Amino acid sequence: MPGHHRLAPWFEEFLVHRSTAKPSPNTLKAYRQDYRSIADPLARAAGVALAELTVEVIGKGSMRAAFADYARSHQAASIRRCWSTWNMLCEFLFTADAIVANPMSSVLRPKVPKTLPKAFRADSVERLITTLQSPDEGGTRAWAERDFAVILTGLLTGMRAAELIAVDLGDLRDDASDGAGSAKVIHVHGKGNKERVVTVEPVVVDVLGDYLASRSERFPDTVRRRSSTGAGPWDRFRASDPMFVGRDGQRITRGTLQYRVERAYRRAGINGDRAKGALVHQLRHTFATAMADQNVSVYTLMRMLGHESMNTTQRYTTGAGTAVRGAAALNPAYELVGRSAASRDAGSHE
Repeated sequence: MPGHHRLAPWFEEFLVHRSTAKPSPNTLKAYRQDYRSIADPLARAAGVALAELTVEVIGKGSMRAAFADYARSHQAASIRRCWSTWNMLCEFLFTADAIVANPMSSVLRPKVPKTLPKAFRADSVERLITTLQSPDEGGTRAWAERDFAVILTGLLTGMRAAELIAVDLGDLRDDASDGAGSAKVIHVHGKGNKERVVTVEPVVVDVLGDYLASRSERFPDTVRRRSSTGAGPWDRFRASDPMFVGRDGQRITRGTLQYRVERAYRRAGINGDRAKGALVHQLRHTFATAMADQNVSVYTLMRMLGHESMNTTQRYTTGAGTAVRGAAALNPAYELVGRSAASRDAGSHE
């Protein structure tokens, strides 16, 4: 047991307790951030250093005051997350007999908005795809093949920003359920270290191949030395290499990914159509809404999006059952990409 009733050692014990749930590094970072956000005002109010703060300061009045201070400079989503962290911490302290009761039920938190996630309309998606297939003449850091590949992957798989950043080339594999061998699946390392499989149809695989071919030209030093001259783009890299890279040839950063997505929206004239603060996540909303419009079952969509709670998925759909690959292939964006590709091929033969 942590000694002297100091809160900091108890918090470290709480993290050990939570470790059995296999939280991701981002989740652990959020726990620590949320702890400091409330512990700091608690320490100031008690007139002690943060390291000397004790569990005795945790009560209804002190927690309400600390959260009121926090709420003045933070958004509703941050307040809800911080409340959740401290609710788990206080429940842990109560179970360990370190406090007499969990006071968090007396601390108000913002309600989760019940509005449906905002998705791009079909015409906005068409403009985005058309724009991505045209040169970015005003861009100083333009890489058309990479931007098209990463945005199309997000649009047609619903992958989160962190998942697009973390995916490796070896995570894209043959779809065992596809007899023709043309479709692929991506093994996604999702939120909370949970894995799932998403399907990509041949048109996306082709776009990814074009991007990898351009990447091998941009960064010849990253190509496998043993790859033959006539090797396809997928054979030129290691399975452990990142799927998407930045202008330095290293794994793409979150800042670069979000910037390139926002630039694509601005070029397409659809930046005003997205939800506030949603960049890569706007693609995810659009994917989920497209699936819901095809009457995909809530269970299937839950698997496709990697949601833990069915309530989250039900914001998009209450439809009936469809198989995962069949559902993904129904996405109207596939037709738009195929139409654009056919136009390009026809133009190249004129």
